[in-house]
Amino acid sequence: MASAKNQSYKGAGVDIEAGDALVERIKPMARRTRRPGVIGGLGGFGGLFSLKEAGRWEDPVLVSGTDGVGTKLKLAFHLKRHDTVGIDLVAMCVNDVLTCGAEPLFFLDYFATGHLDTDEAAAVVEGIARGCELAGCALLGGETAELPGFYAAGEYDLAGFAVGVVERARLLDGARITAGDAVIGVASSGLHSNGYSLARKVLPWETDPAVAEAMLTPTRIYVKAVQALMAAVDVRGLAHITGGGLPGNLPRVFPDGLGARLDAGSWTLPELFARIEREGPVERAEMLDTFNMGVGLCAVVPAADAQRAIDTLNAAGESAWRLGEVVPGDGVVWA
Repeated sequence: MASAKNQSYKGAGVDIEAGDALVERIKPMARRTRRPGVIGGLGGFGGLFSLKEAGRWEDPVLVSGTDGVGTKLKLAFHLKRHDTVGIDLVAMCVNDVLTCGAEPLFFLDYFATGHLDTDEAAAVVEGIARGCELAGCALLGGETAELPGFYAAGEYDLAGFAVGVVERARLLDGARITAGDAVIGVASSGLHSNGYSLARKVLPWETDPAVAEAMLTPTRIYVKAVQALMAAVDVRGLAHITGGGLPGNLPRVFPDGLGARLDAGSWTLPELFARIEREGPVERAEMLDTFNMGVGLCAVVPAADAQRAIDTLNAAGESAWRLGEVVPGDGVVWA
């Protein structure tokens, strides 16, 4: 009787050696993102960060955020372009942390796939490292999971986790927002990482490479521009415009009894959004509730500081304008 063939983890679809090789490729990327406070490097069971060594805070409050890229990954799979979705991953996390007034300190990622392609994974992590550089935070660690039979061939999923810090006295919670404050809009770079299930249903991304490329444009990272803004003016609130659009996100920063009146004519709707609306067709209310519509971030500042805020953001490389004002009421109304 023939003896049974010995089984192995690699034969079951998990290649530990490939995972180890990926870690070695990632280490130089992580080193590029190193900042004061980082202790050690990749390869341990946990990432280490010292607030004391980073440090200039008297009463620090840690702010954490987590997110993913969603079905935008379908565009990366289709185009075989894996070097930008990591930027999206970082952006979706650090922009959320930023709304509390926090400075992002470090980032961790989770990469899961059915079969580990080290070149593909390294390209993803290269994007993550680039996003961390743009945000000024350290890529402190992460996890690569090879899950045979769980994901379709050639596909993977991403999740990210960011931690930032802010002085308690400078924590942005919206409490100081008052009626008459100005709402400043800051342009998005496109769809960012929200609404792709609808956008993919409407647009011909599988047959038109130009459309697919436009949809793959990375999410804007606003950290450095907002840091300049906070140094220049009294920022009273920040809203990251993600799923739910302006109506679903801007009111989250207002105290009870306050809302916003926004000028729908204060900016030009980018063509990608106009095309979704036209070719769907998709009603305008649905568009506003699903997409950022070209507004990736909002800042609330005293009316007297509005122009200085706009000038500061523009000088930092963003496109900013006066979007509206805070008014008594609830939610968002359009002028």
